Amino acid sequence: MTTAFPFSAIVGQDDMKRAMILTAIDPKLGGVLVFGDRGTGKSTAVRALAALLPEITTVRGCPVNSEKPKDVPKWAEIETKETVTRPTPVVDLPLGVTEDRVTGALDIERALTQGEKAFQPGLLAHANRGYLYIDEVNLLEDHIVDLLLDVAQSGENVVEREGLSIRHPARFVLVGSGNPEEGELRPQLLDRFGLSVEVRSPDHIEERIEVIKRRDAFETNPKNFLRRFRPKDKEIRERILLARENLSSVATKKPILRDCAQLCIALGADGLRGELTLLRAGRALAAYRGDGTLERAHLKAVAPVALSHRLRRDPLDEAGSATRVARTVEEVLG
Repeated sequence: MTTAFPFSAIVGQDDMKRAMILTAIDPKLGGVLVFGDRGTGKSTAVRALAALLPEITTVRGCPVNSEKPKDVPKWAEIETKETVTRPTPVVDLPLGVTEDRVTGALDIERALTQGEKAFQPGLLAHANRGYLYIDEVNLLEDHIVDLLLDVAQSGENVVEREGLSIRHPARFVLVGSGNPEEGELRPQLLDRFGLSVEVRSPDHIEERIEVIKRRDAFETNPKNFLRRFRPKDKEIRERILLARENLSSVATKKPILRDCAQLCIALGADGLRGELTLLRAGRALAAYRGDGTLERAHLKAVAPVALSHRLRRDPLDEAGSATRVARTVEEVLG
């Protein structure tokens, strides 16, 4: 098994790390879209965060990672009640993947050899209670992306074809990454992702040197490197777990709701997803910081990652979307 690079050892990329922490606290945020140059640590951050989180308890052999024997789907045909612990799953979704491979389909081999109709689970089943990572999401077929976003939002995969009628839980954090030079996502799909982050290669020489030093140290002696960053990773893990417990108790006052609405109106964001995501992200950040009340400071901190991908294009404004959000935040919230 490949050892994951420590999450706390990732140099810079603070927005990306924060966005991923927020989705770990509240998976209902709707996933993260990370656009940027190759080699900027996008896939490293996903695997690092998953490795940082506590192991999950599952029924041995369950294809959907059920926590308790009573939750195992009947079609899985598992009789054992033995539970085991395993790392939080991270499932890679390859380019060119078919819908059957994603959702699951009729087990053709079993149908031909045994004459039985059985369900062969797909990637959505294996990703349940974990992360589904799509590299080059902008090159994936739109109908597959649409399907993934629907399931990520509902938390359930439904397969109704080939005489099958299957439902199973599919609760995962969707993380998509890509290079904008190779194509863009349709605005309708962009809006469906909860958070979005733009990452760039560091342009300060000292920061680049630190990246090289840490990567080289990790590859040369991974045990020593992991030992060095274990306390910091443990601190982040404990803060995430505590934030999960306290999330529902974070107070949200009416003026904050007005702030969310005014900010989205000023930005021209369509629909209400922007307000809801901004609210949830701000609440998750408040819980992570140990604050009992959602304040404007939290909204200001998360607004760029929650709203920058929801803006309408303005041909007269050459500023980037994150810059436009920051500017509007100052105008609306002060």
